[in-house]
Amino acid sequence: MARMFIETETTPNPSSLKFLPGRPVMGQGTREFASPEAAEASPLAQAIFDTGEVVNVFFGGEFVTVTAAPGASWTDLKPQVLSILLDHFVSEAPLFAAGTAGGISVPAEDEDLLVEENEADADIVAQINELLETRVRPAVAGDGGDIQYRGFRDGVVYLQLQGACAGCPSSTATLKHGIEGLLKHYVPEVVEVRAA
Repeated sequence: MARMFIETETTPNPSSLKFLPGRPVMGQGTREFASPEAAEASPLAQAIFDTGEVVNVFFGGEFVTVTAAPGASWTDLKPQVLSILLDHFVSEAPLFAAGTAGGISVPAEDEDLLVEENEADADIVAQINELLETRVRPAVAGDGGDIQYRGFRDGVVYLQLQGACAGCPSSTATLKHGIEGLLKHYVPEVVEVRAA
C-alpha cells in the first residue's frame, strides 16, 4: 500500500479545517456540498458527512475544506476525516459517483445570476471577473474557500462565498474591506459589494 501524508491547515473560520492531500482533488473548478443530500454525488463527501458532525464539504483544486457542525470537536473529528481522506486517495477511488454529472464543473451562467445585468455593463463585468479570478480567488483558496460572481447592477457587485469562507466570522470584513476596496480601486463604477 502506498504511503501518504495529508497536511491540515487552519482557516480564518474556526469551524473549518483545510486538508491538503498533496495531490489534485478537483482537476478544474470547485465543488461545494452544503448538505448530506448534495453529498450523494460524491462518495468522498458522503463519507465525510456520514461522521454526523459536518455541515459543509468543499473540494478545491488541491484541497478539501471541511466545516464542523456547531458543538463538534475537531479533536474527535479530525482523525475521522483524515482516515476517510487517506482511504479515498490511497485507493484512488473516483471523486464522484458513476453516472452523475457531479464531477462536471460549469461556470455560472446567466440564469445563475442573482440580478439581471445591463448589456452596457459588459466591460465592467469583464473587469470585475478578471480581478476576481486573478486577485481574489487565489487568496480565498488559500483560506480553504472560493468565491462565485453572482451579478452586477447599479454599482453593486453580488458575490457568494463558499467553503471555509461561507459562515466565517471574518467573511463580512473580507467582502466589505478586502474585496470591495480592491474592486472600487480598479473599477470606479463599483460602489458596493454584497453577499448573495
